[in-house]
Amino acid sequence: MPSRLDQFKPPTPLAGRLSVQSVLYAVGDGTFMTASAVFFTTVVGLSPAQVGLGITLAGVASFLVAVPAGKLADRIGPQRTWSLGALGTAAGYAAWPFIDGFAGFLAVSILLEVVNSAGGAARGAYVLDLVPRAERVASQAYMYAALNLGFTGGAAIGGIALAFHSDAVVTALPVFTAALMVANAYWITRLPRAPHRERPSALEQAVTGAVEDAAEERVVPGALRNPGYLLTSFFGGVLNTNQVLLHTVIPLWLIAETDAPRVLLALLFGTNTVMCIFLPMVVARTVRGLPTALRASRISSAFFVVSCLITLVTHDTLGWTTIVLVWLGHITVTGAELFISAAGWAFESELSDPERRGEYQGAGNLGSTLGYVWAPAVYTYLAMEWGASGWLLIAGIIVLATVLIHPSSRMAERFLERHELDPAA
Repeated sequence: MPSRLDQFKPPTPLAGRLSVQSVLYAVGDGTFMTASAVFFTTVVGLSPAQVGLGITLAGVASFLVAVPAGKLADRIGPQRTWSLGALGTAAGYAAWPFIDGFAGFLAVSILLEVVNSAGGAARGAYVLDLVPRAERVASQAYMYAALNLGFTGGAAIGGIALAFHSDAVVTALPVFTAALMVANAYWITRLPRAPHRERPSALEQAVTGAVEDAAEERVVPGALRNPGYLLTSFFGGVLNTNQVLLHTVIPLWLIAETDAPRVLLALLFGTNTVMCIFLPMVVARTVRGLPTALRASRISSAFFVVSCLITLVTHDTLGWTTIVLVWLGHITVTGAELFISAAGWAFESELSDPERRGEYQGAGNLGSTLGYVWAPAVYTYLAMEWGASGWLLIAGIIVLATVLIHPSSRMAERFLERHELDPAA
């Protein structure tokens, strides 16, 4: 009989090795992120406005390089690009203790966003290349759980460091993170290779005579010419705005519009973390392909809408009723996160050109960013200024995106069929 511990075993040995990488990255990143506000304002001496501006400009840079970064992964190989991105991340963190002023902060922020964009696209392409189609969603779910576990560990380390109330200890955190990122880069190089996705250079093609063969091959349009995939990524970004509710709107609503104690925020985030460690594999078992991914997107939206309905009611409730309802609202929006994550992994797997997976990862990041970037300002305004009507409008936006992702994903599927592309290749 299988034991309870069996449910925590990786679905495949490769998923286990990839999850080690997820933990290394998340512990390092979570450690620094926990103390980053203190580091930038106290150690570097920036104002909160400067920190916000720098992060925004770095995000714009990441947005601009998303597709070129994906093409680079296709050109030189996803694993090589991924490991170089990890080394670039380590270099960025190692540079933080030497930064003094806004110009240096902006330069390092842009560096980190650019190398993370390249590394993220390459990681996605690598997973799709090496993990068999039937195992992709389950493997991604296991890595997602490992990532949340790592972030939890990193947050604990960062919290302990902050408890010392020492600038020297805080200054050491980016060095600790850089060391973990170097270990992360090394671990990536020890993963199985996927050389079949690396494209030969022009010189190699000329030497082998592949130039003539390539001329006879059919020309397949790139990811940016696949409107169905771009639209699916955009609507997926809209559906992922559950994160805006989790981290921004519900906490602000709790503080400004309810009588719930602020300490409840710790319980909310703790509940979300625990659910995202233990439940991704459970949810992933419900997704097997495009039809089930679309069903998962509908379930996610149902959770999202229920969360909006529960939360809007708490404006007029009191005491323990408010506490319980806010907590239930956070649980349901976490359910939305879990199901749309599983759906998103299936969309990536089922709708990408196997010869351009890095490019498709970059294009997907582009589309999802456009679907997400507006939400913090819009959702906060609607909820805080319009009250119940605003919450209903937020729910309506999600319902509309859910309806539209169905024809867009079918359009992307027809694009692959028209060009005789098999995502399982």
